[in-house]
Amino acid sequence: MTADAETTTFAPGCPVAFPLRRPGRPFPPPEYADYRAGEGLVRSELPASGPVWLVTRHEDVRAVLTDPRISADPSRPGFPRARRTGGAPSQSEVPGWFVALDPPEHDRFRKTLIPEFTVRKVRELRPAIQQIVDERIDAMLAAGDSADLIADFALSVPSLVISDLLGVPKADRDFFEAKTRVLVTLSSTDEERDAASKALLRYLNRLIQIKDRRPGEDLISRLIQANTMSRQELSGVSMLLLIAGHETTANNIGLGVVQLLTNPKWIGDDRIVEEMLRYYSVADLVSFRVAVEDVEIGGQLIKAGEGIVPLIAAANHDGSVFDKPDEFNPERSARSHVAFGYGVHQCLGQNLVRVEMEIAYRTLFERIPTLELAVPAEELSLKYDGVLFGLHGLPVTWS
Repeated sequence: MTADAETTTFAPGCPVAFPLRRPGRPFPPPEYADYRAGEGLVRSELPASGPVWLVTRHEDVRAVLTDPRISADPSRPGFPRARRTGGAPSQSEVPGWFVALDPPEHDRFRKTLIPEFTVRKVRELRPAIQQIVDERIDAMLAAGDSADLIADFALSVPSLVISDLLGVPKADRDFFEAKTRVLVTLSSTDEERDAASKALLRYLNRLIQIKDRRPGEDLISRLIQANTMSRQELSGVSMLLLIAGHETTANNIGLGVVQLLTNPKWIGDDRIVEEMLRYYSVADLVSFRVAVEDVEIGGQLIKAGEGIVPLIAAANHDGSVFDKPDEFNPERSARSHVAFGYGVHQCLGQNLVRVEMEIAYRTLFERIPTLELAVPAEELSLKYDGVLFGLHGLPVTWS
């Protein structure tokens, strides 16, 4: 598999270039293993914000993600930034964007939302998720004997699931999905993302007003009734749920299908989801942090105001935790992975993601048993050029 984007150029004299994704090279980058075997923490630099600490060992990554002296708030001095925004407003400035808040502010939102994403609650959503997956497959089959599985399936399923969960009317879902795609597509400009974000927030504000007058059996209605956040915050929370569970789930679905097509012995194995999450670690670069006090991680002093990048894929390929970590092996116990983060900011929707992946894999291969790649796996275009790892497209055929 190859990438179609150039790598980022970093400041001269920086001891470690970052990120280390390159066209034609494996992911995770082999350097991660070298860093784990050495000091574990290495110094690098981001072009938009300067020097950062890269954290690579499983134990150290979990320490960073749970230490109260380390902040997830991007407004704090020294917080790492992967790219300059060109003047577009940050989504973290949206009220209710609680992933960018530290406790106790963060906890107010999370405590309200946790009951909505329990294993039991997600189990109740299985029939609706199954229907969405079946409808997307129906549409692909009706269109012919080939498809781009990313555009026609993997991106649509999580968007439609969240739309259904929030209570978005079916007539509005094309709009909802179109705006979401702008937000998660790398080629979108800052201006396009800003316009899509504002359009979604306007829509969500109107939807909340409607649900306030005529509540239904949906998440927005229940959050209104809980009365723990303002209407503006509820709009931001709704958009965050939409975005956070969209491209990450789509990337996991797409990469997982490639893995199963190239290793068909694992098709139908109910253990594949957890190993897919560990193996691909698509959210390798999402957990940026900054130290707000001096703190020691892995024997290295990190000073207040210094940026930190815990590398999720490096932690999930740590050989001290996972035997032969670079092998895809669903027979292993992979539950200690940090694909969903760790600590108070661990992904709220992880149970939903697991069910979406499981239903997507199972249903695809049950309904389209002749599914195959339309191009060799090594020719697929990978997202080496974004924060999240995944596929730009996945051409498939069937007979």
